Amino acid sequence: MMPDISKADWKLFRERLPEWQEAYMERLTRQYIDLLSSEEPASKKFWALEKRIREDKRMPGVQLELEKSQVGWDLIRLLGDGVITQSDLAGFSEDLKDTVLHLVKTHHV
Repeated sequence: MMPDISKADWKLFRERLPEWQEAYMERLTRQYIDLLSSEEPASKKFWALEKRIREDKRMPGVQLELEKSQVGWDLIRLLGDGVITQSDLAGFSEDLKDTVLHLVKTHHV
């Protein structure tokens, strides 16, 4: 069960999320450049890019609804999608970190 989210954890999450998302979207942009720089025909590159963007924009590293009650689950999704690493959990309460890392480990996220 996810612990109640403290005011400090909620504030820290809201502060860090834009930075995490910006870094994640920068990685996506580099991947798009690689895709567009390939030797494939233009039409194939266009449709591949369109598909990637459609899929990527649903990822929490791009778009996330901010709800205090979902912070723990959002951290799990961000970890699972490679948006953040365990070191990005520094500063959050030990209870929240322990729960998130336990759920990641037991559910192989």
